[in-house]
Amino acid sequence: MTPLLDVQGLSKHYGGRIGCADVSFRLYPGEVLGIVGESGSGKSTLLNCLAGHLGPDSGQVIFDTRGDGPRDVLTMSEPERRMLGRTDWAFVHQNPRDGLRMRISAGGNVGERLMAVGARHYGEIREAAADWLGRVEIAEARIDDRPSAFSGGMQQRLQIARNLVTGPRLVFMDEPTGGLDVSVQARLLDLIRGLVRRMGLSAIVVTHDLAVVRLLADRLMVMKDGHVIETGLTDQVLDDPQAPYTQLLVSSVLQV
Repeated sequence: MTPLLDVQGLSKHYGGRIGCADVSFRLYPGEVLGIVGESGSGKSTLLNCLAGHLGPDSGQVIFDTRGDGPRDVLTMSEPERRMLGRTDWAFVHQNPRDGLRMRISAGGNVGERLMAVGARHYGEIREAAADWLGRVEIAEARIDDRPSAFSGGMQQRLQIARNLVTGPRLVFMDEPTGGLDVSVQARLLDLIRGLVRRMGLSAIVVTHDLAVVRLLADRLMVMKDGHVIETGLTDQVLDDPQAPYTQLLVSSVLQV
């Protein structure tokens, strides 16, 4: 099977400091990869390099495009990358305000992404927006409310609807449950897991929370100081960690 994403030797430095170093992995259709590590481990740098928000110093990010097959995203033109970000790729920010237009309505936030890929019929756009609000458990009656009137958990669900309305194949998630109350986190995780499975999405989830990757990720990558130090099936890595650092991460959670 052709990997959906084939990452080869990706590196990013900030002066003398390592962001991520020589990271390589493959992600297959329908697979969810979790990336964990403490603050400063390089996981967010890696995610932003993969998603095109940061320019790496070296390496390749090869995506299996619908039309042209595998292509290195880093060599695409800027218009090609922008279109990829509106169609086959999506990015869910930790702070939903970074991924929403706070001055337009909930329906407008969802509809805007449809318009970016050519949708023009107002009734159809509004109907699709209402459908997606329902999918993320936001009442249709709130379609004309602005995100600022929503709770943090609702804003995050709206951001997810905005991202998934165009049917992407790969979703990047940066601490998707960060900053939310435990009960809200559980509901959001259940929602994300259901959407990923029903839509057959591939996803890369960056988090410091091992409970999040236990629930969402098929495979796990552990980072420290910009390097990948352990990788494997999620349950295998968490139940029988091999690297001392991974053992420390797992034991620190068990002691809480």
